[in-house]
Amino acid sequence: MFAKFEAHINTNFPFLNQASLLIACSGGLDSVVLAHLCHHLGFDMTLGHCNFKLRDGESDGDQTFVETLSKDLGLGYRTRTFDTQEYAENHRGSIQMAARKLRYQWFLELAQTEEFDYVLTAHHADDALETFIINLSRGTGIDGLTGIPVQNGHIIRPLLPFARREIQEFAEANKLEWREDSSNADTKYLRNKIRKEIIPELKTLHPTFLENFGTTQANLQQQKALGDIYIQKVKSAVFEEKEGRTYIKLSSLQSLQPLEAHLYELFKPYGFTDWKNIQALLAAESGKEIHSKTHRLLKDREHLLLSEHLERDDGNYVIPEGTSTLGDPIALCMETVDQLQDGHKLAIYVDNEKLNYPLILRNWKKGDYFYPFGMQGKKKLSKFFKDEKMDVFSKEDQWLLCSGDDVVWVVGKRADDRFKVDANTRQILKISLLV
Repeated sequence: MFAKFEAHINTNFPFLNQASLLIACSGGLDSVVLAHLCHHLGFDMTLGHCNFKLRDGESDGDQTFVETLSKDLGLGYRTRTFDTQEYAENHRGSIQMAARKLRYQWFLELAQTEEFDYVLTAHHADDALETFIINLSRGTGIDGLTGIPVQNGHIIRPLLPFARREIQEFAEANKLEWREDSSNADTKYLRNKIRKEIIPELKTLHPTFLENFGTTQANLQQQKALGDIYIQKVKSAVFEEKEGRTYIKLSSLQSLQPLEAHLYELFKPYGFTDWKNIQALLAAESGKEIHSKTHRLLKDREHLLLSEHLERDDGNYVIPEGTSTLGDPIALCMETVDQLQDGHKLAIYVDNEKLNYPLILRNWKKGDYFYPFGMQGKKKLSKFFKDEKMDVFSKEDQWLLCSGDDVVWVVGKRADDRFKVDANTRQILKISLLV
């Protein structure tokens, strides 16, 4: 197995020979074999162990075992203890999911703080088959059937081509010691039941069942790769990036068939996984929106608007008299000038003596109104925005420059007539938006 492993590394991961590695080591058979194989290759490596405190003294025994292993191999060692039970209860998840999340969070934190280039885990071919069956039993798409990725960012799984049988034979032939996790025998856990009862039966169907499964999964991965290429082409045709957000034309989106599959694949990267919610949004009235954990999707007339969830500062920004420049939250320049120049939306000229300082820069809110420059009477900003055909996101992002409660400038859009320069003006203030 060592020769096969070395060839696998040299062919697929030659960069590991010059990398600094964190080897995830539970003390079980798979991770102990991975540690020995990597050590034989002379990798620059450190063992990382998680103590989840789930099996009384057994968990502490695992920790001691991995620490001893690291000393025997002359390797660095890192460990962390977790209250996994409490975490699972607080986050309303299973113990297995809690342990998984805690493990990967710590590994990635450790990789960042101690500058490990990659984290290696000991997942193997039987693990991939177990995951396939679990996902199949729960209902899944091609993503769930393509299995555990051999590499996911900084996480690499170099044992995926190897069967559990090969790994155990290597350990026994080299008289390696490892720890047995007693919970692995408990078939109340779905993965254990699949491992102990279902997979052995499947392997009786054909002597090379596991190898055949590997071929099937490789084929599925290639099909997924082709699908990803197609979706990117569709996305480039339907999605338009403009001013920090994405516009998706409804007519183009609705022409895609099958619509449900397209909706799922196009919006999945943004955290939307229920195509039915998106499909309902297509027929909803303007202003309706749905949310994922990271993004907003808004119906606006003939488009869907996609935007990240951003932390908004809805506070007021105070601009004292005499301020010449403002950099945050937007860039403004204020200067006194002798005469008016040709006007444009990015600059206004006001009578400085009509202003009450300090000026206030704030976001628009319902009920705001102003007196549009060159017009008689006042106008609600909500009506002005509608006339300007501004979408909900643009309204939320709109800044107002105010003198007390009065709007001086709908920034970048329209000045207020009350502050205009007239025959009695003695000091002209030019205010410019820098873009």
